[in-house]
Formats: sequence, C-alpha cells, structure tokens
Amino acid sequence: MVNLRVKLTFPEDLVRTAVLAQIVRRFDVDPNIRRAAVEEHSGWIICELDGEAGDVEAAMAYLRGEGVGVDLLGDVLES
Repeated sequence: MVNLRVKLTFPEDLVRTAVLAQIVRRFDVDPNIRRAAVEEHSGWIICELDGEAGDVEAAMAYLRGEGVGVDLLGDVLES
C-alpha cells in the first residue's frame, strides 16, 4: 500500500465532474482531501491517494487523461 500526496488542478469544464468518485470506483483508491478551493471557473485539491501502488498509478494516469493536472507533492509512504 502507498500513500501519495498530490495536487489536482481542474480546468473549468471539469469543476463539476466527479472524478474522485470515479477513481474510487475504478481503481480502489481512497482519496483523503486535505485542502481544496473550488470556484466557478477552476479548482484545486490537495489530497492523499491511498491504495496499491499500481492502482494509484493507474488512477493518476486516468486523471491526467481526463484533463486534470496532477502534481506530485512528495510524501510517499509505503506500508
């Protein structure tokens, strides 16, 4: 299991899309939201993604493919 801290940046067309719900369902990854700012035209979330290493990587690839900016913030913890 890994715990990866990331910043997700959403463009205007994705602000109202439930992409975190999708990664929970599709990849068995648990996002733990630490901070967020969502406005009408953009938004960002700092969260920790918990799950198996391959699932977390697949979830980040999915987010990037959907147009979400994914920036690694370090703090990778393996258990």
